[in-house]
Amino acid sequence: MDQQSYVFKEIRTHGTQSFPCAAYRTHTVGKGPLVKHHWHDEAEILYFSGNGKFRLEINMESFPIRSECFCFINPGELHSIIAEDADSHWEDAVVFSPGLLSFDSYDEAQIHLVKPIQNGKLLFPRCITPQHAAFAALKNAFGEIMNAFGQMTEDSASDRTLVTDDLTSQLYIKASLLYILATLSAHRLFIPAERNFNKRVESVKTALSYIKDNYHDRIYISDLAKQVNLNEQYFCRLFKKAIGCSPVSYINDYRVKQAKRLLEKTDLPVTDICLECGYHNLGNFLREFRRHTGTTPLQYRKHADAIMS
Repeated sequence: MDQQSYVFKEIRTHGTQSFPCAAYRTHTVGKGPLVKHHWHDEAEILYFSGNGKFRLEINMESFPIRSECFCFINPGELHSIIAEDADSHWEDAVVFSPGLLSFDSYDEAQIHLVKPIQNGKLLFPRCITPQHAAFAALKNAFGEIMNAFGQMTEDSASDRTLVTDDLTSQLYIKASLLYILATLSAHRLFIPAERNFNKRVESVKTALSYIKDNYHDRIYISDLAKQVNLNEQYFCRLFKKAIGCSPVSYINDYRVKQAKRLLEKTDLPVTDICLECGYHNLGNFLREFRRHTGTTPLQYRKHADAIMS
């Protein structure tokens, strides 16, 4: 079964409007995507325990993960995680809005740290390993955050969300995030941003947004190429280099993901889900669904219901 968590420009709310912070635990077995290409306006802290081999892709750059480490994703960065061996893989993430850490009083931390992070003028470091002097403090603070999140809810067979609406827990989480910022600052790990607009990455993000907004209708390669003012051949090469598959494969994958979500969350008939997800032929939908999941939609719904019960 295809294991994946987020989709490109967020379709989920990370935390709540009053407390924009959430934690996620994502699991898969075997090689393949653990987290699909996506981006969001929040910052993200990833923790890899050192079990299994991963490839973290950020803005079309590849970072092999072979040991325990923390990695940081800045707001707006296109990223994905791929498992590269046959082991059972777990990845923890904390996603938060930098505005959560703002101060009413315009003190030094607000001026020189929080505000520049919010404005994209100061970037998090990419990866921190146990050999770095900051690692132990980061691991302790990250553990405090995960512990402060209370109930674990199961979004799907492979994706779990840590949530809390408790005031005390939120204070511990906020304090730990500030401690992480303080640790990074103390070790001079923040990086001043260079104004280097990556047109290729923005073109791919535009195409992904178009797919997200129009997957229930017919989508042609010409539609996608037109969105970014590229010819179809060059667009397809760029998309495959960035995402790792053709636009057609990605559209089918995204439609099947949406079908899985509807099978898990609604009682809609399979024929309605087929149309809702952009398939105008039931036979094509059933073939694509089986190719991606190894099962039929009804069998998938039955299995999902058993897991959730």
